[in-house]
Amino acid sequence: MTANEFKTWKTIHLGTGPKTPGDFREALKDNEINLNHWANDILGQPAFTVATKETEIDLVKVTLAKLGFENDTNRDQICERAKELGLELCPAEVGPQLRLQYQDQPNDEWVLIGMEPIPNSDGNPNVFGMVYLVSELWFFSTWGFSNRVWSDVFQWVFCLPRK
Repeated sequence: MTANEFKTWKTIHLGTGPKTPGDFREALKDNEINLNHWANDILGQPAFTVATKETEIDLVKVTLAKLGFENDTNRDQICERAKELGLELCPAEVGPQLRLQYQDQPNDEWVLIGMEPIPNSDGNPNVFGMVYLVSELWFFSTWGFSNRVWSDVFQWVFCLPRK
């Protein structure tokens, strides 16, 4: 499989609406989206940046099987395989923007953002994720250690390069 064979799952806009970590926190609250402690933390880290001009970005949502894995796999292998297939890591802004723009998420769907991890205030790498669980939308972050192993319960979002 190559990037040409992946279909755009969702097109979102970056650099629109919220411009600061505080703006994102307020927008999530206004949309009744729960924010876990660590997502709140990495929103405020210097590595979290927002596009300075409006950009449209195409995303794909993939399972481990779609990436060619038969078993639980670590984050580095997942991201490397995605790149081998022609996909790109997402800018960190994709996390909160996608959460705000994907409010019709199916129940019990866990989605992680294929992104460069952002160190939290304790120095541990984190990646963004989202879930719709028991009638509540959540925006969270979780450990993004390179050797952290993920099961096929999680789907991953990557950027699809435009032709």
